[in-house]
Amino acid sequence: MFFLDVAPTAAPVCCSPVSGKPLSHDEAEKIAPVLKALGEPVRLRLMSLIAAHAGGEACVCDLNESFDLSQPTISRHLKILHDAGLLEREKRGVWVYYRARTEALGSLAALLKGAGA
Repeated sequence: MFFLDVAPTAAPVCCSPVSGKPLSHDEAEKIAPVLKALGEPVRLRLMSLIAAHAGGEACVCDLNESFDLSQPTISRHLKILHDAGLLEREKRGVWVYYRARTEALGSLAALLKGAGA
């Protein structure tokens, strides 16, 4: 058996906070549905695919082939992302095109960075 003789290190006395201020009740109520919508792996991947797609938008027909899921299931996930304010959608003929709402993503990024503190 091998033992390493190491003296315990002192714990840091203080560290800087991750965020400048805690969320208010209203801020938490506003952001919780967005985080819940992104908290599902399929929806998170859908957001990534749409944002990375040429022109920043994708047709639902282009998204279906990336998953082993039915078209109605993909559409349900897209509806949840849209309802959370993360996607815009536009019907063109028989297809629906989705675009990430950059302002919503920017607000989420600012919140996670602790901006505005």
